[in-house]
Amino acid sequence: MENKEELLIINNLKTHFFTDKGLVPAVDGVSLSVKRGQIIGIVGESGCGKSITSLSILKLVSEPGKIVGGEIIFEGENLANKTIKEMQGIRGNSISMIFQEPMTSLNPVYTIGKQVAEAILTHKKDITKAQAKKSVIEMFRLVGIPEPEKRFNTFPHQLSGGLRQRVMIAMALICRSKLLIADEPTTALDVTIEAQILNLMKKLRDDIGTSIIMITHNLGVVAELCDYAYVMYAGKIMEHAEIFELFKNPMHPYTVGLLKSIPKKNEDIERKRLYSIKGMVPNLLSLPKGCRFKPRCEDAMEICSEKEPEIIDIGNDHKVRCWKYFEQGGYCE
Repeated sequence: MENKEELLIINNLKTHFFTDKGLVPAVDGVSLSVKRGQIIGIVGESGCGKSITSLSILKLVSEPGKIVGGEIIFEGENLANKTIKEMQGIRGNSISMIFQEPMTSLNPVYTIGKQVAEAILTHKKDITKAQAKKSVIEMFRLVGIPEPEKRFNTFPHQLSGGLRQRVMIAMALICRSKLLIADEPTTALDVTIEAQILNLMKKLRDDIGTSIIMITHNLGVVAELCDYAYVMYAGKIMEHAEIFELFKNPMHPYTVGLLKSIPKKNEDIERKRLYSIKGMVPNLLSLPKGCRFKPRCEDAMEICSEKEPEIIDIGNDHKVRCWKYFEQGGYCE
């Protein structure tokens, strides 16, 4: 893609949940950017704050959650300051989202054609129902749904999981959104369908120019689809770099652990125990002092228990939040 200026810039985003048991900093100072036509990945274990980050972009975080700080700059405007009515004009139009499970997002009593057409009729006031139907059928064809004219009048339960996910992608892109947020869209799919969906998303990026944020715990998906990746842990970005740099030269112990957890095809898995990172993601109600990854880190030092590291630039557009590299880089925050 030739046009690479930044479409979305998130600066020090903080989304907290105010519960009866205390404050939960689900997203705690996240900063990232997405260029036009770029696909970025946000990767990490469950409970790291990936989905809350994506929901915060569209201001879909419900009570007791609240965005308490930071900026979400989309095409020069701060979405954090937008009203609910203003956001309704942006959701599904300029920014769309694919959720993890399509059956929870599609209404079972309406045909898929009617549901996708509703998205374009809501945002494009000058379009007729006949024109909307034609656009939906064209989009169904673009996302690889067979016999799109016939499928227009099909109900969600009559489709396979892969086709339902394609319907969700069609719904997200029917208004030619500039940014698509995909929250683990292939988790419930088998590997064959997963590969088809990933290839489809690449094709749509190339054909339409849509930027994509891929939320996933699967580093294989990140390697296959993304140009740039952010590794997230306990509400914070621990490392980010271009894909080839990240996989070739992982710096943070958490990133190293995630990569080591991927089975290698040349390993004798019957005789060798698969690697796993010890411990669990910490309870956000009682975070450890210092580095949040310290209790699980194999390279922890004394300072890791005393003070949380800032994220530093170690060169080659590669940034990491770890005391091991403190003397190699300069502060980014």
